[in-house]
Amino acid sequence: MNIKISNMKYDFHTHSKYSADGYVEPKTMVKIAAKVGLSGIAVTDHNTIKGGLTAKNYENNKIQVIVGSEISTDKGEIIGIFLTEEIKSVHYIEVIEEIKAQNGVVIVPHPFDEIRTTSLHPTHYDASSIDSVEVFNSRCVRQVYNDVAKYYAEKNNLNIIAGSDAHFENEIGNAGVKIDSNNIREAVLSGDVTVFGKRSNIINPITTKLLKIWRGQKSK
Repeated sequence: MNIKISNMKYDFHTHSKYSADGYVEPKTMVKIAAKVGLSGIAVTDHNTIKGGLTAKNYENNKIQVIVGSEISTDKGEIIGIFLTEEIKSVHYIEVIEEIKAQNGVVIVPHPFDEIRTTSLHPTHYDASSIDSVEVFNSRCVRQVYNDVAKYYAEKNNLNIIAGSDAHFENEIGNAGVKIDSNNIREAVLSGDVTVFGKRSNIINPITTKLLKIWRGQKSK
């Protein structure tokens, strides 16, 4: 791929139809990512890499697709990116071990978000197993949760990252990081990134909740 290696923009947290609360086709996500000026997108569906693998088929010289997953663990959600296989465990430490065994990167998404019951609240002792902290998530209803995440990263000398947490087309590219390197994985692991982002409309997370409830009832 001949992606421009200057001021590249990546959204590291998105969901496709393969998430229980998502509906966007992976192919459409890649098209929208290009349209909004992204250089790459990490597809991080809940508990599966199917969306990322499918989106990878539509990768081109404008958009890089990173395969990932947002995994539900017994302590809270963890994102793994640069994955090649499904994560099988639900235990926090084992999930991290599985991600790293694939040479993946461990990200804590929307930490300390008290509105989301799935959020991880990492302690100082968890820091050694974390690669990056999501310090801006467009779907955090209160900015203070992003602020606390940033404080945690700074206090524990951890790298930062950001993502839109997009579940709908109009959210893709709302947040992410700017990178000036053609080695995206190394840039993420070295923390050589600059965060950008804007808050998502409150209607989006509300609609996601309704969609998940509707699908749950439909499956009964």
